[in-house]
Amino acid sequence: IFIMQAVTGILLMFYYVPTADHAFASTQYIIHEVDYGWFLLSYHFWGSTAMVVCVFAHMSQVFLWGAYKKPRELIWLVGLALFALVMGFGFTGYLLPWDQRAFWATTVGTEIAGSIPVIGSLALVFLRVGWDVSGQTLSRFYALHVIVVPLATVAFMGAHFLMIRRQGIA
Repeated sequence: IFIMQAVTGILLMFYYVPTADHAFASTQYIIHEVDYGWFLLSYHFWGSTAMVVCVFAHMSQVFLWGAYKKPRELIWLVGLALFALVMGFGFTGYLLPWDQRAFWATTVGTEIAGSIPVIGSLALVFLRVGWDVSGQTLSRFYALHVIVVPLATVAFMGAHFLMIRRQGIA
């Protein structure tokens, strides 16, 4: 699913414009003007849901079988980080259509991050690039969605697979 998301994401990048002035229009262009663009965008959207479901199902299986116990605690922690990254993909990608639903969902999500004790204000300002959701927030989320989170995911997946290879399956 990760590879499918990467391929569809790269194809969408050919048409998507991550600016406040053009993001919504480029999404509409992909849906209505690009040949099979509606399918590509839908495939990417539903693939993100499938990714969350599959990672959650895998983690549930690992938990129920007790495969997180000694000597595989570090594998479990890396898996938790991967789950957080998958959720990060979903959160950062949700703003990219730049419509009302995305705007207000991001407003609520960043407000939740802003309520974290001690570092909440810092998290809020970092995510929004200021105190309000703006075009800069869109640029920040796009960079996180297509560069930072994918690179971190590949690194953590590599570590996860390497540790499983060394420790074996429980």
